[in-house]
Formats: sequence, C-alpha cells, structure tokens
Amino acid sequence: MASDYHRPTRFPPTMFEGYLGAEDPAHVSRVAHDTAAALLARVREDPDPDVVARLVAYTDEHGIDAIAELWSHASAKSLPGALWRVYLLRALIRQDPGGQALAFQRGAEVSHTIDQVVAGAAIPAGPDEVVELADRILHGLFTGDFAVALERAAAFARVSAAGFASLADDADAADTTHPDRSAALTTRALRLTQLADEFASCARLWRRDSLD
Repeated sequence: MASDYHRPTRFPPTMFEGYLGAEDPAHVSRVAHDTAAALLARVREDPDPDVVARLVAYTDEHGIDAIAELWSHASAKSLPGALWRVYLLRALIRQDPGGQALAFQRGAEVSHTIDQVVAGAAIPAGPDEVVELADRILHGLFTGDFAVALERAAAFARVSAAGFASLADDADAADTTHPDRSAALTTRALRLTQLADEFASCARLWRRDSLD
C-alpha cells in the first residue's frame, strides 16, 4: 500500500471527494487505516525535513476539514484516530493561542503533577510557546518516538483541562448572570480530558504494537 503514496504530503481534492461519498462504513474505515499507516510508514522511513515540515503545516494551507474527511470517523483508539486528534489539538491551539496559553499556565499552577514537564512547554507558556509546542508534538509523531509524542499531547491536554476548569470556577464566582461562559469553559475542560485519555490509550497500544 505504501508504494501508492509517492507524495505523502499532499492529498488531491478528488481523493477526499471519493472518501466523503463512500457509503460503506467498513470501506471508509479501511481507507482511513490504510492511508494513515502508509503515510506514517513512508515518512518515518525517510523523514525528510521539508516533507515533515509540510505535513505539520498541512492544515494551515488546506484546512482541518481535509484531515477530518479522511480520519475523523476512525476509532479514537486507532492510528488514524490518533493522528486526527493531534491535528485537531494543534488546530484548537492555533485558533486561540492566547486563550490556550492562559489555560495551560493556569493548569500548571493549580495541578500538582509532572504533566507540564512531560508536555515540554516553556514555563511560563505564552501564545507563541504553545503554538510551537503543538508543532513539536506533531513533528514528533513523524520523526521521533510515536508513543512519547502522544504522551506529550496527553500531558498538555490534561494541564489545559485543569486550567479551563479553574477558569470556569473563576467565571462562576465573578459573574453569576452569564453562566454560558462558565459552561463553555467546563465543556472545553471535559473535551480535553477526554482527548488526554484517548492519547494515553493510543500510546499504550503503540508500545504493544497494537495501534492500527
């Protein structure tokens, strides 16, 4: 299958249209798994810096929807599911680096774990630092220890979740007339906690050679 992917950094629009129009869930799942495995194998076998850089920045040019069409319906505990979630985390960070940096910094202050160390973010972590960290984590999937990259993503998500939960408490105390802000922050904390659990599960599966 890998021989079919001579240019792993670009997916023609017609390819995505074909995937989107597929009606057989089993076919969609198989395509997701095959493309994720082929892409990762090709790049890790020959991690050309320019190719990796283009892969990391792929959604900046093509949008997150391009990746979503291909991998977002895959199981959370699968290779395409793991790749999709790291791209999604990166997109969330880049959409609101200031808010994400604030949440991460707050999480580092209120949580009593080594997660901020595992994540590898600078302390204090400003918007530029969290954006850079997201790129380094995604870069690590293609060139480094895949499980370690997922564990870093999990650690970042856990710290950020703790931060958003703390900020939600602040919002509750500061303004009881606008509960929507607190609810939104709480929802973000819960979603990041879920992401962290999924990253950690995928890392364990990868170490057992069971992530496919």
